[in-house]
Amino acid sequence: MEFITSYGWLILLVLIVLSCFVTINQGFVGVVTMFGKYRRVMRPGLNFKIPLLEQIHKKVSIQNRSVELEFQAVTLDQANVYFKSMLLYSVLNVDEETIKNVAFKFISDKDLMQALIRTVEGSIRAFVATKKQAEILSVRRDIVENVKEQVDITLETWGYHLQDLQINDITFDEAIMNSMSKVVASNNLKAAAENEGQALLITKTKSAEAEGNAIKIAAEAERQAAQLRGQGVALFREEVARGMSQAAEQMKQANLDTNVILFSMWTEAIKNFAEYGKGNVIFLDGSSQGMEQTMKHIMAMQQLPGNK
Repeated sequence: MEFITSYGWLILLVLIVLSCFVTINQGFVGVVTMFGKYRRVMRPGLNFKIPLLEQIHKKVSIQNRSVELEFQAVTLDQANVYFKSMLLYSVLNVDEETIKNVAFKFISDKDLMQALIRTVEGSIRAFVATKKQAEILSVRRDIVENVKEQVDITLETWGYHLQDLQINDITFDEAIMNSMSKVVASNNLKAAAENEGQALLITKTKSAEAEGNAIKIAAEAERQAAQLRGQGVALFREEVARGMSQAAEQMKQANLDTNVILFSMWTEAIKNFAEYGKGNVIFLDGSSQGMEQTMKHIMAMQQLPGNK
């Protein structure tokens, strides 16, 4: 009987000794109370506590936590705005006072979550109420910065810190969304029309410039061609005159009548008319009287002052 009693006391002693050691997992901090009053903080790892007197009141997580929010706000011009956001928060630090606030400010995590969500929603609603519906989409960053600035002050008194607030989606009532879509579509059509007009203007301008340049080039080419033709005619006449002068000089030296040259040129001209006339009809007097009359005309031209 004494052996059983001794064995029981030994087991009880071992249990008491084992209950003196407590393990706190990484990422958590243990809050120790004695007789219901806060006593100290246990860090991650193996810790010692007074058996039967000290109790682990709560294990506080110092890891980041997140919560998703969905709520509605009203703008200055009475438009309903629907938000979907993600809230990332954590314990401010592992100081003793901070851990005490985290452990004893709220009865449970449910109460903390409710207060946190309502605080963030209230801050966003207050900011949105000062803006018009058309401004909401462009002030997303301002909303986040305003909420972090205001909510962080309150959270610090609870022992928490707002790490990040992401507004993932902002929507409006269906009527407003349809009107916004129409505005965007009309703006796109306006921009497309303006771009098309600019493109058409550029095309027309370039086409006119090209046509003008082509006309200038053609006119310049025609001018040069006419100049060359004139120079060719002048050279031809000059060569004809030089040839006639040489022929006349040679005929004078041979004591021949120079009118023969004119007659020969006349007959050559008639021959040329016949060869290259292309069907044109030329009436000539082939009688001896006609030939005599032609010769008289040629000799008369020869007697003109400019032909001497």
